[in-house]
Amino acid sequence: MKQFVQELEARRAKARLGGGQARIEAQHARGKLTARERIELLLDANSFEEFDMFVEHRNTDFDTDKNRFPGDGVVTGWGTINGRMVYVFAKDFTVLGGSTSEWHAQKICKIQDMAMQNGAPCIGLFDSGGARIQEGVGSLAAYGEVFKRNVLASGVVPQLSVIMGPCAGGDVYSPAMTDFIFMVRDTSYMFITGPDVVKTVTHEDVTPEQLGGAKVHSTKSSVADGAYDNDVICLEEMRRLYDFLPLNNRDKPPHWPTQDDPRREEMSLDTLVPENPNKPYDMKELILKVADEGDFFEIGENFAKNIITGFGRIEGSTVGFVANQPMVLAGVLDSDASRKAARFVRFCDCFNIPLVTFVDVPGFLPGLAQEHGGIIKHGAKLLFAFTEATVPKVTVITRKAYGGAYDVMASKHMRADVNYAWPSAQIAVMGAKGAVEIIFRNERGNPDAIAERTKEYEDRFLNPFIAAQRGYIDDVIRPHSTRWRVARALRMLKNKQVAQVWKKHDNIPL
Repeated sequence: MKQFVQELEARRAKARLGGGQARIEAQHARGKLTARERIELLLDANSFEEFDMFVEHRNTDFDTDKNRFPGDGVVTGWGTINGRMVYVFAKDFTVLGGSTSEWHAQKICKIQDMAMQNGAPCIGLFDSGGARIQEGVGSLAAYGEVFKRNVLASGVVPQLSVIMGPCAGGDVYSPAMTDFIFMVRDTSYMFITGPDVVKTVTHEDVTPEQLGGAKVHSTKSSVADGAYDNDVICLEEMRRLYDFLPLNNRDKPPHWPTQDDPRREEMSLDTLVPENPNKPYDMKELILKVADEGDFFEIGENFAKNIITGFGRIEGSTVGFVANQPMVLAGVLDSDASRKAARFVRFCDCFNIPLVTFVDVPGFLPGLAQEHGGIIKHGAKLLFAFTEATVPKVTVITRKAYGGAYDVMASKHMRADVNYAWPSAQIAVMGAKGAVEIIFRNERGNPDAIAERTKEYEDRFLNPFIAAQRGYIDDVIRPHSTRWRVARALRMLKNKQVAQVWKKHDNIPL
């Protein structure tokens, strides 16, 4: 038996070396960790159980049979993050550039299948040059099998993708169908075709960073939901994010012990909204003061900054926050903000995460670029997402809620459960100046009359009480009591059930 054990350990040692010590050192020289080092940081100590360590590809074309490595360029298995189960795969760039082959993909498919069957999230760590060209259509079929499982798992278990190196060609579409994508600055790239192909076809001379780096995808394209400075910080943040997520679509959001009193009052919130209705303030301050211990994990922080999305906790349980940000574009809704928030709302609804919405929105952004860019359909995505969501929904209007944007931002008409307003709330079709100029257009030449009409409009409409009289606002609350009122509302809604009309699926205006 001793010789068999020795052979086993020798094979394991060879597999753990991946592409060999020289390639491991080259990986480190690029500022990157290896696949196994990443898994060790992501998971709890000694919790990782690896599958298919000895799998090798079976291709013989182009002498590839002379270049085989145990594991075939991807490390797969399961473990725990803070004691909660997770499935993981990490592409190993030291083995054939982490390229996707038929057997490489089958290892990933096995993990995806187990994640769905056993109701646990799946995290993919990407560091790959793309398809293994030597395998031809076999590598394409392999991609297709992975893609199919991404689609089938969507809304069943959370799927996270972490781009920690190149991610090119077909490899980009698997992350694109997962729930969240995160990247590492300066070492990770995502693109369908690389700089050389781009130069040949379009004659554009670009670097990998310009074409598909972390900055591009986290600020311009919105492909990535966040970017971090290095592998270590990125994986630490993934562990933090994981603590907010339920294991599957039948699970409740995780509950973590907290010493933060739900009755805690924040007197500073009484002066958060400035006296001048056109002066901005930071809506993140409200989120941080309402969430347990000021702990907030923002999603899409550097894209469409006029809206805030992310996870926090109230009374120890996860909630999703959606909030207009008056500091950027006065908090208006535009195409990018609508898409960003709609995607987040739908994720929360998939996985039973209650939604808390803070509203200060002067309307939709006007202009030729927005109209030609499809703001009508993009805005409808957010309206659609809030309306179809059946999780508990609590909305607080802090200041402006004008026009159609009032409806869209989780109003009572979009099936929100509890709608509060601060005394400073202004719920109206539009601001006083614009309204008066339309209603009393015949008096535009008389400044005194216009000023009087404006004051009349402000007194009549720019308050929360007309909406409250009609039951569209359940209560006007004092700002400093917001945390407790939201917590109480969520308590009341914890057993919420909604009868649904049967349909195969909806047809959201994509």
